[in-house]
Amino acid sequence: MPIRCAWAGTDPLLVRYHDAEWGVPLHDDRRLFEFLVLESAQAGLSWITILRKRENYRKAFDGFDPQQVAVYDAARIEQLLGDPGIVRNRRKIEAAVRNARVFLEIQDECGSFDAYLWRFASGRPRINRWKTIRAVPAETAESNALSKDLIRRGCTFFGPTIAYAFMQAVGLVNDHTLDCFRYAEISKLNA
Repeated sequence: MPIRCAWAGTDPLLVRYHDAEWGVPLHDDRRLFEFLVLESAQAGLSWITILRKRENYRKAFDGFDPQQVAVYDAARIEQLLGDPGIVRNRRKIEAAVRNARVFLEIQDECGSFDAYLWRFASGRPRINRWKTIRAVPAETAESNALSKDLIRRGCTFFGPTIAYAFMQAVGLVNDHTLDCFRYAEISKLNA
């Protein structure tokens, strides 16, 4: 049995996410938007709660197409509030719509959200060297800068801690602990 980051636990869904996705550098705008929505929805909840609802989010939010989400109106938001497959929090659903609009504005300005985002990592992932999960920070100067810029542009539910979780998820940083089998694998992707 390989050694994993302590947070991965034993839940098969969480283990699969840890082993296949978390920390892998991501450059696909639609997938980046998916994580923007999911990380914002996670605020105040456990990540496993969101992972269990991920497929429902994909259906409810039109495959995480930011162009479609950006035009959701009050009636669509009310419909989403009745969907038991997602987190039915009005502010989080409204944030997904607002954040989709900001996402599209950034794409127009920068050519892609990917180009915008990776500036906060100087174009390549940061390879950290944490011995334990307790050593991993909840936020960094980079996550503060990303959060501040996105909030300035109109995003909500994207404070520095959510921004850092997002950065970890999409591979701007490798925060697998040194003893985790994924640490070396992810580090090689960034070499």
